[in-house]
Amino acid sequence: MSSVHLNNIVKRFGNFTAVHPTDLTIPEGDFVTLLGPSGCGKTTNLRMIAGLLDPTEGEILIGGRRMNDVPIHKRNLGIVFQNYALFPHKTVAENVGFGLRYRDVPKSEVPGRVQAALDLVQLPDVGSRYPKALSGGQQQRIALARAIVIEPEVLLLDEPLSALDANLREDMRVELKRIQHQIGVTTVFVTHDQSEALAMSDRIVVMSAGRVEQVGTPEEVYNTPASTFVANFLGASNILPARCIGRDPDKIRLQVPQFGVVPVPGERAPGVGEGAAKLVLRAEKLTLLGDGADATGLITAQATVETVDYQGQTVRYFVRLGDTPLQAINMIDTRPFAAGSTVTIGFRPQDCAALQGE
Repeated sequence: MSSVHLNNIVKRFGNFTAVHPTDLTIPEGDFVTLLGPSGCGKTTNLRMIAGLLDPTEGEILIGGRRMNDVPIHKRNLGIVFQNYALFPHKTVAENVGFGLRYRDVPKSEVPGRVQAALDLVQLPDVGSRYPKALSGGQQQRIALARAIVIEPEVLLLDEPLSALDANLREDMRVELKRIQHQIGVTTVFVTHDQSEALAMSDRIVVMSAGRVEQVGTPEEVYNTPASTFVANFLGASNILPARCIGRDPDKIRLQVPQFGVVPVPGERAPGVGEGAAKLVLRAEKLTLLGDGADATGLITAQATVETVDYQGQTVRYFVRLGDTPLQAINMIDTRPFAAGSTVTIGFRPQDCAALQGE
């Protein structure tokens, strides 16, 4: 295992800056995800760590060693690409063992190393097959086995689940995390899928337009977003203009036109001072209440249901509170509220976060 450090890294392509000055530390043994939309710079950062791209400025350190001028084949990295990049004319065992040919591994040890890698990805009996005989999920596991058989210092995963169907993706993200935890390798994972990042990561690096917006645990970036972009990108959020009218030792008080005064926990509002602010309310924390429902501890208002997006166990409501559109995602055990209904909406102040206003 090795840590990875990006020290003031910049990447330009001509006049276009793909990655603005970035400082990032990926601790030894952690599973860290670079998360963001297409074009945000996450894959460019991964490719610079891999040695597939040279940084325009700054340093890349792996295990404390400067890597800027070290070619990819000398960095001892395991890489899994989006398309798996398996050799169709080689057997699974030959694919997995390919990287060992270029390392000082005695030939007598290669079969055992290959088999151990296949065992780890739970495909012990496919060594003699060819990739075309395997399913997409099996090919993904073989690509992972090829990456880990060399005992890399760092494992780089470039959207390896994107080609799989939804159910298989969920299964494979559990498997990937299990394998990473078992071997303890430092892992950098690139994805645009928020659920993957939240489910798998020790820490998430949220990126936008070549810049790092926030670094933190899944709970930190989800519950205490550092910017409007992070709040909107991770899940569905209602962001309401507000005004901070006071700060107590453990909370701040926001004046929100639609709801009155909302006391937000201080730890959910770092750096918010008096004046313009924003209330961040996750869609799943906004509840629609039926007649006679208990609203104790909730801040409530009357709203109108405009659209109902039925999703099985949950339903997403688009409601309107005066001139303000809101989203709510609720579990249901009966029929959902109908479009056109007047409903009570409510939320707990402790479920909110706050951002500095603009």
